[in-house]
Amino acid sequence: MRISRYRYETTEETHRTTNFEIFFDLVFVFTLTRIVEFMAETPTAVTMLRGLILILLLWFSWSSYAWLGNEARADVGLIRTGILTAMAALFVAALAISDAWQEEVRPLPAPLLLAAAYLVVRVVHLTLYLYVSRSPQLTRTLRLSAIPTALAWIPLVVGALIGGTVQTVLWAVAFLIDVGGGRIASGYSPWELRSVSHFTERHRLVIIIAIGESLISIGLGAGAELATWWVLLAALLGFVVTVCLWRLYFDRFAPVIEYVMATAPRARRGIIAGDAFSLAHLPMIAGIMYIALGIEQVLAMLMHHGTDDQLTLPGVVALYCGGALYLVGRALCLRLTAGRTALPPVVGAV
Repeated sequence: MRISRYRYETTEETHRTTNFEIFFDLVFVFTLTRIVEFMAETPTAVTMLRGLILILLLWFSWSSYAWLGNEARADVGLIRTGILTAMAALFVAALAISDAWQEEVRPLPAPLLLAAAYLVVRVVHLTLYLYVSRSPQLTRTLRLSAIPTALAWIPLVVGALIGGTVQTVLWAVAFLIDVGGGRIASGYSPWELRSVSHFTERHRLVIIIAIGESLISIGLGAGAELATWWVLLAALLGFVVTVCLWRLYFDRFAPVIEYVMATAPRARRGIIAGDAFSLAHLPMIAGIMYIALGIEQVLAMLMHHGTDDQLTLPGVVALYCGGALYLVGRALCLRLTAGRTALPPVVGAV
């Protein structure tokens, strides 16, 4: 049946991820790799903190579209047009990330572009979600969530105009208002989940794409030519790390959390999805990005200084705290779905 370009198609319980959504995920992960490049350019504690703020803002932007695609098909009618607009905004944000904390006056105000792109992504999501909502509870949840999103725009713009340390603080405040307010709103009116298979598959795909992009970061760190045997060894160890990240998620873990959510009462599925996926998957994504940054720093050190120099403190923090974040997120996700804590990942994080 042909569907009008202006209509939408509500999803069924058996709905799966569409190719168009995978395209959206690729643009999102591209912004994450730009954040890694931003942190790698001047790897300091402040830069890594700023990178984390950007990851936080972008992750919850992506997560909101995972929920939207669970309510209505992302590749049909007006929904597809709106998501394409959000993708374009994400792409602009990715290009502006390198100058997100602009020190010099330039023709293009990158911080303002980034703030405006974030606003477009959030406003388009809420507008499309309200358009497809046919549930009074879902409509109430969306209207409550729109309040903190509107309030978060203020510190975002003010921070972009001022810059420096004030911008860092205000953008962190914007994140707390937007996401924290949204979590409070969902506490009063929980989100509704239509398709468990679609929602879990979206998160599996974004994890595997992020791991793949981390391999690209390792390749960039190794350079166009292999300088020494040490660089080759470090690159191979980086590959082993990414294989471990893959196994930790896809070998038994992913099927278990999907089965638990699929067999949970329908009223609890939205709560589990919000806690175990939208929230607990964040440290896993951030961990993958920080590990990529740490391995890239190791390769850069070996290329320029050989084995005579030591890895800087930010590189050490990125490498090891990235692994710890990934393991903590995995343990938290298992706890929020199956109600049990796996001890080995927690010990590994420590």
